Amino acid sequence: MKLHEYQAKSLLRDHGVPVPEGRVARTPAEAETIAREIGCPVMVKAQVLVGGRGKAGGVKMAADPKEAGARARDILGMTIKGIEVQQVLVARAVDITAEYYVSLTVDRAAKAIQCIASASGGMEIEEIAVKEPHKIIRFALDPELGLVRERHFDALARAFSPTSLAEQAWTIVGGMYRLFTGKDCSLVEINPCALTPAGSLVAADAKVIFDDNALYRHPELESLRSPEEYGEDEMDAKSSGLSYVGLDGTIGCIVNGAGLSMATMDLIKYFGGSPANFLDVGGSSNPEKVLNALRIISRNPRVTAILINIFGGITRCDDIARGILMAREKLHIPVPLTIRLIGTNEKEGRDLLEAAGIDAYTDLTEAVQAVVAQVPGEKVRA
Repeated sequence: MKLHEYQAKSLLRDHGVPVPEGRVARTPAEAETIAREIGCPVMVKAQVLVGGRGKAGGVKMAADPKEAGARARDILGMTIKGIEVQQVLVARAVDITAEYYVSLTVDRAAKAIQCIASASGGMEIEEIAVKEPHKIIRFALDPELGLVRERHFDALARAFSPTSLAEQAWTIVGGMYRLFTGKDCSLVEINPCALTPAGSLVAADAKVIFDDNALYRHPELESLRSPEEYGEDEMDAKSSGLSYVGLDGTIGCIVNGAGLSMATMDLIKYFGGSPANFLDVGGSSNPEKVLNALRIISRNPRVTAILINIFGGITRCDDIARGILMAREKLHIPVPLTIRLIGTNEKEGRDLLEAAGIDAYTDLTEAVQAVVAQVPGEKVRA
């Protein structure tokens, strides 16, 4: 789960990281009031969960409150990478003499938290890593030990020099680490970590991403979720216990298991079709999940055919069949269904479907070829 800049900065502030004073405005009048209260000059920054705000004109400086209102009027309502700006952060402008980069992320190969730091902040860290890899400092933090001065301070000081600056960076990384571990983050990033003429480091911009798999441990974070990160279908699927990712294709997919879902989408592409979504109903045998999955997919106007591919293990084929029959009774499904059913209680599931006049495939390749053939204008690849 991604956070807006203002949310990320608020959490960093709560963990002892210095950030410029600022608040969110949703109208030009609010922006003008905030600028007057915190003091000018200020930065007016679009709050959207995509990059490239500056290049798109979504970040502007204002010298006085009236100009802050005008800049907010320019930014609010504009579209950046398909997302409409509905709020701006009005923050006190930072006089920057140098820009640094620092982040904490998960190093899955090392089974550790990795700290990445660089004296070249403000740019895309990926670009620096490719063109000037010597400017990137990396070191791993043992999850059981955390930050250890004897192990990690000298490495951090290679990016933040002299020692007085490294001491500030050490305090900042300590706050980032407490946030990272305390809230089960997958990324905490400050870019740029700005050096002011007074010699102080502040988080001029920040990103925080939470690990979705750990959100059940942090119910207080749900209020930070932004609807722009997840469309209506994604939010609906989440509330129904389904794993869903919308795509641009025309064949709706309902599958049990992430691996089988990926293989199913690969086969659809191989035979000339295009998947409209990833949807994993998981290991549950609750017929309601099938009903909800079909409801979500059926309202997608791009979908012209639906494939249900079930390899029953924990998931019972007869419960899947009941979910299909329930959906036929309760929903208007405007496109043809192709079903592949095999595994636990396969016979019982087939009997239920056959009694309703519905056939089900056993072979996945045949089922995929059949659903691709249902798509207008598509020719099944041999």
